[in-house]
Amino acid sequence: MHLAETQQVTPGRRTQSAVSAVPGPRAQAPGGPAQWHRVLTLLADVSLFIGTRTIWTQAATHRLILAAVISLCYAAILVTGVLALTVRRARSLARLDLVVLVTAVVLALCAWALNHGGGDEALLTTQAAKELVHGHQLYDHPWPWLFRIKGVALTATTTGGYDYTYGYPPLAPLLTVPFLWLGHGGAPATAVATLALIAGAIALWRLVPAQWRSAATMVFLGFGLLPNYARQGYPAIVALALLIPVVVRWPRLGARGRLGAVGVARAACLGAACAAQQLPWFVAPFLLAGVYAVRRGELGGRAAARLVLRITGIAVLAFLLIDAYLIVTEPGPWLRGIVLPLTQGAVLHGQGIVGISLYFTHGSDRLDWYGHASMLLAAALLALFVLFVRRLGPAATVLPWCAFFLATRSQDGYYLMMTPLWLAAAVTAPLPEFAHAWQPRPRFLAGARRRPARLAAVPVLLAPALVSAVLAATGSPPLRMDIAAVRPLAPGTVSGVTLRVANTGDDPLTPHYMLTTGQGMTRYWPLAHGPATIPAHGTATVELRAPSGSFTLPRKRSTRLRLRAFTGGPQTLSTRDVRRSELRVKG
Repeated sequence: MHLAETQQVTPGRRTQSAVSAVPGPRAQAPGGPAQWHRVLTLLADVSLFIGTRTIWTQAATHRLILAAVISLCYAAILVTGVLALTVRRARSLARLDLVVLVTAVVLALCAWALNHGGGDEALLTTQAAKELVHGHQLYDHPWPWLFRIKGVALTATTTGGYDYTYGYPPLAPLLTVPFLWLGHGGAPATAVATLALIAGAIALWRLVPAQWRSAATMVFLGFGLLPNYARQGYPAIVALALLIPVVVRWPRLGARGRLGAVGVARAACLGAACAAQQLPWFVAPFLLAGVYAVRRGELGGRAAARLVLRITGIAVLAFLLIDAYLIVTEPGPWLRGIVLPLTQGAVLHGQGIVGISLYFTHGSDRLDWYGHASMLLAAALLALFVLFVRRLGPAATVLPWCAFFLATRSQDGYYLMMTPLWLAAAVTAPLPEFAHAWQPRPRFLAGARRRPARLAAVPVLLAPALVSAVLAATGSPPLRMDIAAVRPLAPGTVSGVTLRVANTGDDPLTPHYMLTTGQGMTRYWPLAHGPATIPAHGTATVELRAPSGSFTLPRKRSTRLRLRAFTGGPQTLSTRDVRRSELRVKG
């Protein structure tokens, strides 16, 4: 009997899987590394190939020393790939993880040395640092000359203008001040962001268990994604680096009711991250709510509340200390500046649901509802997180960014710049950490009624955001536009157009026009003649001048030309597809 049972539970040669979840003695020698660890090191190593050829090509033309260094990095990648699959000891593979990290850091520094001019974010941050040094006003102070450089992007607003001001908390400019000696352009800000990215990579590499360290290198410095944002000078990279020590093992923050020096430092890092950029403002409530739920399950309600208040107080104090000078010298402009991304009224942009109004329909007269949908979804997700923290706890660093999918500005940078936090939470804040977390249970929902009520809370909480998004996406364009005349300047080039514009809505509208040829927005066409405001149910003829005096038609006839009109109050978008024949200009 015993022999029969043994034969039934012992896998035979035919049924044994070639890839076992738990490696057998032949797959893993005693003291040797796990196969998944080898694969992870190899994947991190492979991720360093992405983008490396581009920087080597640049260096080979005029920076031969950098080209030689990059070639050595190629050799390191190849040798590491061989060794990752052949070393027999876990300690040896751990050393290879360090080699991968060092190689990634060297490549990131080489890429910065070749491309450190930065974009609009870097130029604004560097200029803000210069204004601080000279004691000038930082916020509410436009710097339009920064955007005359070729290739520097402009943020257009629905009111017909552009945002030329600095719109982030001041930590990034403060950190940029010591690097102003690097020269003109955005180099100082890109240096700060690149160093912050490297520091964040090293911090995560050190804080996660040894087997996961190559994953930290991969998400921070591999694939070329985050290093590119750092070379653009994004303040969000500084915020990301400061959030790493906060997120790693965050459910254990304040365990047994004690913060200690390390806990105080982590709370201060949370405040400093919020003083660098606005994205941490969205993840902070989820982390604080999760800490409260875990600690309440351990300590009780009052003790958990006191602990979370201490963490919040330390974070707020750190935020205020960093902002103190500007709070005192320019309180009004400071407040308007740090909330500018939420109030500036920028035009639609991104890969989220706004694409319906931008690309699949001809606009909407209810664009404001995209913003309402985003805020409602953020609040709903936070409520669901509290209700189901035992299940949703590990997703605390992912859930906040879901709200941006419904926002008017929903570009992918909001998601991918914080992806290292996803890894930090996945490795150090797994589901068992939340097994005993507190979840609200109203007394009147007892017994059999509790589970249906909890499930019903999901659609009830999400419905307002979804309804708002549907309202925004199904709106109708309030303006009808027809091209009445075109002023040609040269073959394939126009200097202006005359439009007949009809307002079909119930409100007078002040439209601002542009002609787009791709997924992004272009400069507005100034109004030369005609009324600026179209009355409700009225019609007007307007004459527009091309920005910079001319507009050249794209050579590819398949390029989609779209005439767009934005209004700021209420926020609307009206779009009309334009055929080349309507422009009466032969390419």
